[in-house]
Amino acid sequence: MAAAGSIHDINRDLARRINQEARNDPHSPYVNKFVGIANGKVVVVADQFSEMIRKLRQIEPDPTKTFGIEASHDYSQVEDVWELR
Repeated sequence: MAAAGSIHDINRDLARRINQEARNDPHSPYVNKFVGIANGKVVVVADQFSEMIRKLRQIEPDPTKTFGIEASHDYSQVEDVWELR
């Protein structure tokens, strides 16, 4: 478990705020975008997941210091994955 105030907690809290903004404000720059966060800062906003991951890894190679989300997604909803491609 991450310590209180850890970079993971900071990244996760920022991701929650970004997602809430994107879900509540249709004019947010994050709506329907993939957002990469590193060390408590937004460092990538991309249209494609693969683009966000590639750029995020270039900026911060340590995955423990990064976080990525699909802004506007409802993470409270359970989704079943039947097949990976």
